[in-house]
Amino acid sequence: MTTTEPHIFSLANQSLKLDSAASVDPRIAPLLNSSTPITEIRLNGNTLGVPAAEALASVLSSQKALQVANLADIFTARLLSEIPPALSTLLTALLHCPNLHTIDLSDNAFGLNTVQPLVAFLKEHVPLRHLILNNNGLGPNAGSLIAEALEELAAKKEAARREGKDVPMLETIVCGRNRLESGSMAAWAKALGKHPGVKVVKMVQNGIRAEGIAALLREGLGGCKELEVVDLQDNTFTIVGSRALAEVVGGWEGLKELGAGDCLLGGRGSGLVFGALGKGSNKGLRTLKMGWNEVDTGALKELLGAVQGGGLEELRRVELNGNKFDEDDEKVTQLRELLDERREAAGEEEGEDWGLDDLDDMEEESDEEEEEEEEEKEAKTEGLLKEAQVEEETPVALEQDKDVDDLADALKKAAI
Repeated sequence: MTTTEPHIFSLANQSLKLDSAASVDPRIAPLLNSSTPITEIRLNGNTLGVPAAEALASVLSSQKALQVANLADIFTARLLSEIPPALSTLLTALLHCPNLHTIDLSDNAFGLNTVQPLVAFLKEHVPLRHLILNNNGLGPNAGSLIAEALEELAAKKEAARREGKDVPMLETIVCGRNRLESGSMAAWAKALGKHPGVKVVKMVQNGIRAEGIAALLREGLGGCKELEVVDLQDNTFTIVGSRALAEVVGGWEGLKELGAGDCLLGGRGSGLVFGALGKGSNKGLRTLKMGWNEVDTGALKELLGAVQGGGLEELRRVELNGNKFDEDDEKVTQLRELLDERREAAGEEEGEDWGLDDLDDMEEESDEEEEEEEEEKEAKTEGLLKEAQVEEETPVALEQDKDVDDLADALKKAAI
């Protein structure tokens, strides 16, 4: 079944249980018979057995115009033993697609026992620009393997450029809800440092704690000067990660969206970040997500000053719900009015892309005693966090996996 757009072939979200070649062949006939080059294939929302994957692979490998492959949620209810061979068959075929720049493999189970085919593919697919991996259950060990594969990909891209080939930068890395934790952050920081052209990094809800966030920012993302979107929401910053973010954010001069909501920055940490944004290096920032961070009235003052002072002259959307200041605070009124003025000047209607979000779930402001307790907690966090997280913060020791190497060699031979 195709869409109304002739360059797209889609079986998306049909909940098909494709077990055999016979179950696949009638459905991919339009793909084989299309007179228009297919640039996008959507197979997401079905479940593929090994024979079905093999039948699809024989067709995928011939799609030389293919640019985008959506393979999200294609192994629901499959046995653990089925996933690696099916995935390997599909990804090996996609190595024959020289224009394939975007792949989405979200909502598939890629733990340590099933991640090997993806690791091998990522090491070899030089045309890759956009990688989307959401909710794959990676964990820190498999997450580290993915990061190391991306590091090797950077070397392959550079080698191809030295040969005079036109090779794109890796521009997008989406790896959220994957339990990456702090143990994989050394590998991710190193990988990101090898891809200086990356523009979008989204690593939300990964259980990354403060020292891991600091390492990711200082040793990885801080060197990515082309960043336009950074979304690290629902991890844990505290003052440690907040300081790291304040240090590196000024280097992202093209930044358009910053997401650090629900990250426990605290009043002091939020104030440091807002102060850094007010220095004028992020004038193009449009969206700032800082909800549920214990932002207090002092930090709010820093934010308002950054906006009024011209440091954030393009800012149009701010999310601050769930924080620790009064929604009737005069500074809230001033910020809301300023953002509304910008929207009106742009001739835009009200919507989620503009203005201040609804402040309907605010925490109560701390009294003096509570503030003192919070400062004491932050001080303890700074002094004891490393000791408390020794095991988690230690990079995962990964043994060389012969199966991964063999698979990578096989894929390399299959590549164009």
